[in-house]
Amino acid sequence: MSVKRQFPRWSSVKPMLGWSWPTLQRRDRGLERALTVSDLRDLSAKRVPRSVFDYVEGGALQELSIQRAKDAFKRVEFRPRVLTGVAHVDLSTTILGKPTSMPIIFAPTGYSRMMHYRGEYAVAASAAKNDVIYSLSTMGTVSPEDLVGATPEGRKWFQLYLWQNRDQSRDFIQQAKRAGFEALVLTVDTPVSGQRLRDTRNGLTVPPKITMKTFLNMATKPKWWANMLTTPPLEFAAMRGYDRSLFELAQLIFDPTVTMKDIPWLQKEWGGPLIVKGVQTVEDALALKKLGVQGIVLSNHGGRQMDRGTVPLEILPEVRAAVGKTMEIYIDGSVLNGGDVLAAVALGANAALIGRPYLYGLMAAGEAGVDRMSDIFRLEMDNTMKLLGVGRMSDLGPEHVRLRSH
Repeated sequence: MSVKRQFPRWSSVKPMLGWSWPTLQRRDRGLERALTVSDLRDLSAKRVPRSVFDYVEGGALQELSIQRAKDAFKRVEFRPRVLTGVAHVDLSTTILGKPTSMPIIFAPTGYSRMMHYRGEYAVAASAAKNDVIYSLSTMGTVSPEDLVGATPEGRKWFQLYLWQNRDQSRDFIQQAKRAGFEALVLTVDTPVSGQRLRDTRNGLTVPPKITMKTFLNMATKPKWWANMLTTPPLEFAAMRGYDRSLFELAQLIFDPTVTMKDIPWLQKEWGGPLIVKGVQTVEDALALKKLGVQGIVLSNHGGRQMDRGTVPLEILPEVRAAVGKTMEIYIDGSVLNGGDVLAAVALGANAALIGRPYLYGLMAAGEAGVDRMSDIFRLEMDNTMKLLGVGRMSDLGPEHVRLRSH
């Protein structure tokens, strides 16, 4: 039987075209083509100076902690159930008793306005739009009051380093209270700062010592420079008015004398939910549960503090079994796609904190880049849940995942 030929029709050709006619509407085609967090990472590397990208990308010493965390997620094997009739997926969950759209929390990250001139403002706005929690860092470049004034909507946590000067710590706590932050996140894995060799080589020390090579690289990013030079100077905004050099501030921020005995004082001063970030052992998790801490973050600071630290995903099942269901557990470190989030939830986490992924989006395209990152995670989780045969986040459990031995 022969096939009859005909002249091609526009209605048949149009769906096959991978391009569109030019328009006057401004579009970021690089961002539109980003399908994964890895794509956002590559795009961000083209749009900011190398030293800024390295600040986000790098870790301590040999960066073994970063690589091991990535390797752990590569060992994840999902165990899908079939014929379960999953037509719709509900990604929503509950964190500290309140609903959120998906089990993702935007982790606290310092110096965000170095990545993009709108910094924390852009990230908080995107978090509110996507109904996820945003954690503002003590080392942030926007103060708690200014952030809430610009973005009153959305859930916000405040991350705290317990200073040697407890009166200064009390002042930060009061700032967060007045601004209406709902939870305090105490970071405990920084008795001293980690040795980040990329930053040292690039001159991003405290105080900065920019090398000629770094300066020349920055000069190749005129848009980044223009935004930096025409907006307010970078500062640790929560410490505005604190008359010390950056070097002195860094020495005061990290207190190697902090112990478990400081937790009750902090709970009394704050008076609300307290989350302790930087837990790496079952013993510490149990000690904090005994003190009445509402939640912990299993974290090695994204590999930026002690190299060869504990891999959070690997100890998650053991910690969950030890503390039971009453304490909330979050996890961070190399959570780079929606499948990583689902693996963490299945193994016992209430949610995953993400830092580098949203910073890639921020460096690539500001608020729109962070929005794109959220869309990518949401699509990946929705697709994976359907393939797993699981319709609700609360139905996801250890029976759906295992860590391969290699």
